[in-house]
Amino acid sequence: MITIEETKAVYFVGAGGIGMSALIRYFLQCGRQVAGYDRTPTPLTAQLQAEGAQIHYEEDVALIPDCCRDAQTTLVVYTPAIPTQHAELQYFRAHGFCVLKRAQVLGLITRSSRGVCVAGTHGKTTTSTLTAHLLRQSHVGCTAFLGGISNNYGTNLLTDEQSPYTVIEADEYDRSFHWLSPWLSVVTATDPDHLDIYGTKEAYLESFRHYTGLIQPGGALIVHRGLELQPCLQPGVRFYTYDREEGDFHAKNIRIGGGEIVMDWVAPDIRIADVKLGVPVDINIENGIAAMALAHLCGVTDQELKAAMETFSGVERRFDFRLKSDRLTVVSDYAHHPAEIDRSLRSLRRLYPERRLTALFQPHLYSRTRDFYTDFAKSLSLADEVILTEIYPAREEPIPGVSSRLIYDALRPGIRKDICLKEELSGLLAQRQVELLVVLGAGDLDARVPQLIKACLCGDE
Repeated sequence: MITIEETKAVYFVGAGGIGMSALIRYFLQCGRQVAGYDRTPTPLTAQLQAEGAQIHYEEDVALIPDCCRDAQTTLVVYTPAIPTQHAELQYFRAHGFCVLKRAQVLGLITRSSRGVCVAGTHGKTTTSTLTAHLLRQSHVGCTAFLGGISNNYGTNLLTDEQSPYTVIEADEYDRSFHWLSPWLSVVTATDPDHLDIYGTKEAYLESFRHYTGLIQPGGALIVHRGLELQPCLQPGVRFYTYDREEGDFHAKNIRIGGGEIVMDWVAPDIRIADVKLGVPVDINIENGIAAMALAHLCGVTDQELKAAMETFSGVERRFDFRLKSDRLTVVSDYAHHPAEIDRSLRSLRRLYPERRLTALFQPHLYSRTRDFYTDFAKSLSLADEVILTEIYPAREEPIPGVSSRLIYDALRPGIRKDICLKEELSGLLAQRQVELLVVLGAGDLDARVPQLIKACLCGDE
């Protein structure tokens, strides 16, 4: 197997994924030739091409560039979402190339640094991006591989050759986080997910237990209170808890109003008064507590923490305000698990108690819809009206009998509800007097948000 240092070219099968794109940017910065395949062009793949990556959109071995055809100097990286029968992946394996999962490569790159990792069913993208921001705005600094585009920096990759710390979003899908060697880690949540991979809740929880055993001696684990998680820590690993108002790290004196959230942050050894959240939504209270805990353990000062918290501007598609006006507010949120949707809708209720809340949801994966449709319906029923569109399949083939209708039929009695195709959404919204719209899901609806906003406002023209 070639080492990363020996690599001259890197080929990515599934180049457009958010995690893959951070690695593409990393290897481009290291001066490697980078190419790859993805199924469809997106604004992100266009950016990667502008930065120097050669990306094509047809599954065709003939389109692999010459720079990536030498097995002695080319590393091939793939995402588990790519099917094993993919023609290009089969070509590389048949011809003796070093073929590694994205998580394996990330583990190799970060092994020589102190990994500051954020794991959990939900909250990990915002928490890891906020942690990176806190470190970046301090004297400590960091490198970061993020699962979303930071609004502060316009990228999902930050590099700092002087800092010993690397912030990593530790993804549990396909047990990817088992390739990491964390020094510090937060676990935000363990609500069962990815049952197409794990099969059972017990197997899912065991995967997190195994992950906690990878934390290096001298490091620490910070777990949200109340999780169904029995850590398996190596000797010398410190253990902490966090929560909104209890735990080793928590908040006191929380003040919500006037478009602001201010809190006192409490650690075992200090208390920082009047911390203002740069993105003032309720779900960011706990995200902020966890991120401040990680940064504090890395040596960020109290003054640096307080200042950086106020300047954090969030992550694309994570409770991302796309329009705020007296007439209409529109939020795009990547929430695609019932617990995430519940937290998102409750946060909006607290922010806008007088507005009628419309939730537009694109289910992600047939298997997730099959496994959790009743939970999705319960969470979505917190809205005043729900609009469902067709399931975004991602890596999956259709499952007989599984459609958005399962969620639709399970919504609470009396709620206003609709199912329509993506192409029909603008027409439907144009007929409504929408006040507060949240676009939910991990699929491709976010690209339609500008036209959805236009549709909601068309009656004002």
